[in-house]
Amino acid sequence: MSSSDIFIGETIGTAILILLGGGVCAAVTLKASKARNAGWLAIAFGWGFAVMTAAYISGPLSGAHLNPAVTLAFAIKDGDWTDVPIYLAGQLLGAMIGAVLVWAAYYGQFQAHLTDKEIVGGPGAQATSAKAVEAQEKGAGPVLGVFSTGPEIRNVVQNLVTEIIGTFVLILAILTQGLNDKGNGLGVVGALITAFVVVSVGLSLGGPTGYAINPVRDLGPRIVHALLPLPNKGGSDWGYAWIPVVGPLIGGAIAAGVYNVAFA
Repeated sequence: MSSSDIFIGETIGTAILILLGGGVCAAVTLKASKARNAGWLAIAFGWGFAVMTAAYISGPLSGAHLNPAVTLAFAIKDGDWTDVPIYLAGQLLGAMIGAVLVWAAYYGQFQAHLTDKEIVGGPGAQATSAKAVEAQEKGAGPVLGVFSTGPEIRNVVQNLVTEIIGTFVLILAILTQGLNDKGNGLGVVGALITAFVVVSVGLSLGGPTGYAINPVRDLGPRIVHALLPLPNKGGSDWGYAWIPVVGPLIGGAIAAGVYNVAFA
């Protein structure tokens, strides 16, 4: 794979991943969406199918890493770090593009949601408006969850461990079941397996933190949330932002180490 193929493949693939994954979060969250309150099951399957679609699109070009934790794991497994910066650059750019596309697709819903007094508070709103109070208490805006993750209980150690464990399961599954013939990315069957692993991680381990399990899945959209001209958008919760970056990288590294010891 050439450097240009890797960069283009990862940019396009990660943009599709975030467009569809962030899209299901928007669909479930935003007040004027037909899928409003569809629930966690919809989100978990939405993200799983997002991974599958993105992997099939980008696989022929880049091997469909779509996740710095995956790229790190492959580098540790093979001992080859040459293309790591190219993968990471494409993934972060793609994640930001995907987040912008979610905003464009749901533009009217974002405007309606963020000007609703029961959502953002203000004169005329009920003092006990749950969403407005939650946003004020956590320093996170009422639509930040469309773009990035956040914990239900703020405990640095637990939140970090949860992300490490979830990512460990994902990466170990990819390394043991998902590799293509060259061993440098997802294969055709592997992409489908990985999609269902993402659903499983979401359903079983996603409750505490929203399961980023991918640093750019969280960081790229969080940057976009901070930059977009959203009315009453509130904060981007940068105090938490390091956990969904560091946790998945640690989980990916541990999974690669276990693979090299137990399976290679």
